[in-house]
Amino acid sequence: MPASPASPPYDRAFDAQVGEPIDVAPAIARVTAPNASAYTFTGTNSFLIGHNEIAVLDPGPDDDAHLRALLKAIGGRKVVAVILTHTHRDHSGLARRLMAETGAPLWSNGPHRLSRPLKPFEFNPFGRSGDFRLEPDRVLVDGERIEIDGTVLAVVATPGHCANHLAFALEGQDFVLMGDHVMGWNSTVVATPDGDLGDYLASLGKVIALPQTRYLPGHGGEIADGRAFARALKAHRLMRNGQLLDVVRQGPTSLTIAARAIYPDLTGKFAMAGKQTLLSHAEYLAGRGEIALRRTLLGVRLLPRR
Repeated sequence: MPASPASPPYDRAFDAQVGEPIDVAPAIARVTAPNASAYTFTGTNSFLIGHNEIAVLDPGPDDDAHLRALLKAIGGRKVVAVILTHTHRDHSGLARRLMAETGAPLWSNGPHRLSRPLKPFEFNPFGRSGDFRLEPDRVLVDGERIEIDGTVLAVVATPGHCANHLAFALEGQDFVLMGDHVMGWNSTVVATPDGDLGDYLASLGKVIALPQTRYLPGHGGEIADGRAFARALKAHRLMRNGQLLDVVRQGPTSLTIAARAIYPDLTGKFAMAGKQTLLSHAEYLAGRGEIALRRTLLGVRLLPRR
C-alpha cells in the first residue's frame, strides 16, 4: 500500500535472488518463491534451518519451480519437519507436496482459523487465502522450544495477522523468523475476521520484549533493528485509530466512506484490504467503548459515542 505521512521507514530495496539459497544467519538459508505480487512483494521467503538435518519453514506457494528449488537446496539431507508460521496459502500451499517428497511431518499451530466467528450476513473477502484443512502432525504452542540440528527455536505465538500465526526466536542468536507479523517493506494486513487488531498490538508487544532484534520476515529482507521497526508499526496502528476517531466524531458514517477518507489513494485490491483493516480498527475502538459500531444489510455504520 502507498505510504502515509506517518508510515514507518519501509525498505523496498531487496534483491530476492528468486530460487537461489541465500545464507542469512548461522544455519539459516532463504529461498524466495517466484510469486511476486502486490501483496507478497518479491515473493514468499522459505527458510532452511540446520546443516546436516534440516527443517523447512514456510514452504511457500504451490509452485512447481519453487518445489524444484527447495529440493535442490535440500540436496540429500533429511528433512525433520515442515514448519509453518501460519496457514495463508502463499506460505503453506506447497506443504503437502514437500511432505510427500521428503517424508517430513508438518508442525504448526493448527489449521487456518478466523480470529472471530463471522457475523450475520458477513462475507470474508480473504476466505480462500487460508487453508482450513491443513492438519499438522504436531501442534506448536507458545513458549515451547524445538531443536533442529543444534539450532534451538523458541515458539512465540503472534496472533493478529491471523489467529494461528507464530514467530520463531533463535536461542543464542539475534534473529527472529517473523513470518508476516513484521515486514520491512510494508505494514502487515490485519483484516478482520481473518485478523484482529487487539491481538496484533499485543503480539507486537511480545516481539518487542524479546532479546532478539534482527527480524527475518516472510517477505522482503532482514530488518536490522526489528525492535525499533515494530515500535514504529505499533505507533502507525495507533495513529490509524486516531484518524478513525477523528472521522467518526464528525458524525455517523459508513465504513466505506471512512475508508475513503483515511485511504484516499487506495484502489482495487488495496482498497479492499484497507477497508477490512479499517474494520479491525473500528472493532477495536468499539470494544474499548470509544465508538459505536452497527451492522446492517447495507454495511457497517460507525457512530460517535455520546
